[in-house]
Amino acid sequence: MIRNIFFVIALLAATGTNAQTVLPSFFTDHMVLQRQTEASIWGTDDPKTGVTVRGSWGAEASAKTDRDGKWSVKLKTPEAGGPYSLTISGSSEIILNDVLIGEVWFASGQSNMEMPVKGFNNQPVTGSNEAILNGNNDQIRFFTVSRDASLEPREDVNGAWQAATPESVMEFSATAYFFGKKIQELLDVPVGLIHSSWGGSKAEAWMDEATLAEFPTLEIPTEITESTRLNHTPTLLYNAMLHPLIGYTLKGMIWYQGESNRLAPEQYKTLFPALINSWRAQWQQGSFPFYFVQIAPFRYEGDELAGSAYLREAQLHSMLHTENTGMAVTMDIGDCGCIHPAEKKKAGERLAYWALSKDYGIKGVAFSGPVYRQMETPGDGKITLSFDHAETGLYFSDLSATGFEIAGEDRVFVPAEVIVNRDRTLTVWSDQVPAPAAVRYAFKNCVGGTLYNTSGLPASSFRTDNWEQ
Repeated sequence: MIRNIFFVIALLAATGTNAQTVLPSFFTDHMVLQRQTEASIWGTDDPKTGVTVRGSWGAEASAKTDRDGKWSVKLKTPEAGGPYSLTISGSSEIILNDVLIGEVWFASGQSNMEMPVKGFNNQPVTGSNEAILNGNNDQIRFFTVSRDASLEPREDVNGAWQAATPESVMEFSATAYFFGKKIQELLDVPVGLIHSSWGGSKAEAWMDEATLAEFPTLEIPTEITESTRLNHTPTLLYNAMLHPLIGYTLKGMIWYQGESNRLAPEQYKTLFPALINSWRAQWQQGSFPFYFVQIAPFRYEGDELAGSAYLREAQLHSMLHTENTGMAVTMDIGDCGCIHPAEKKKAGERLAYWALSKDYGIKGVAFSGPVYRQMETPGDGKITLSFDHAETGLYFSDLSATGFEIAGEDRVFVPAEVIVNRDRTLTVWSDQVPAPAAVRYAFKNCVGGTLYNTSGLPASSFRTDNWEQ
């Protein structure tokens, strides 16, 4: 009997000795915390255990674990700098080293966000060699989430923080890298980039079950089988690749996705804003900036001539009607023969222009190409178009206006003539359409954009009508 008592005491002592404080994979050495805020840090430990987090910059925060062993704190962060250390003291002690304080951005989407700086097989990224050769920059840090899918929300992901080196730059998202590089260069502060994307994924795969209740045609899965398309199925990527990171304190998000939803543009018009607003609600950081890349021209097989144009229209609609969003247009850098345009540097930097102007207050930075505002029909057989984000005027890149079409009430579109007016408007007409009713620009799958503002940023494809497809 006495022996049994001693055995139980020894077992309890051993259990207490082996208790551990555990952090998710994204709280590790080399990470970046958002500057001048209260950064969320969390983990697990024994139930009802006190946990203290101390930053070597002088901040401290404490919490007690709940009945499930979960804890979280808000730790005040200073102006950009580092490297610092972070000490987490609970049942055991964890010391994180080489922690930077700066700007943190989250990048997600499908293959055009996933495409690394080195490119895909037989699909290059313009300027990749120079980017890789000049990749050493300890002030830029990467965290890439490994592909995964789950029926239930998870608490952690597979991944690790890395400093920018030629080897890590080569494998990292090109769009996200060029975005972060431009931010780091201009602000001269550390930048952390968390990347979680999956090629070919649909938007609904990145959304939670509660939000998708608004879309009854999208079925929530109850099992994963061999035939399940993981990157198309609602909630699966959200559960495994997004949910664990919810709450990591950010500056904002960038997104490059849409091709896989192009055949349901009307749905995307509400689905995409629902994704944005649900992520913001779950992060509980207000309406943080959400910038995205508009899908580029491409020749889709078996698709209607303008299928992706309607998806681009839905993206434009989302920007115009969703708070604190911005869109990088790629009409001029698409590749009709390759769905992965090589000009990822321009895509990433065009996203950065939004952030530099809107979030970091850099004056004089143009961030948007011309956005169609309204049309007028003076009655002379012509249509006049006016634009936002064209304060100093418009121009055509090849000295000729291509991609414009005009139609009368018969809805038959023909190629149009276009001129730029001194008042920064366009006049559009065709001798074949004496009574014009509508204009479309670059409203096809495979077409190169030629319309820019004088800051060199391209206009989105657009139409003045709302006729059925």
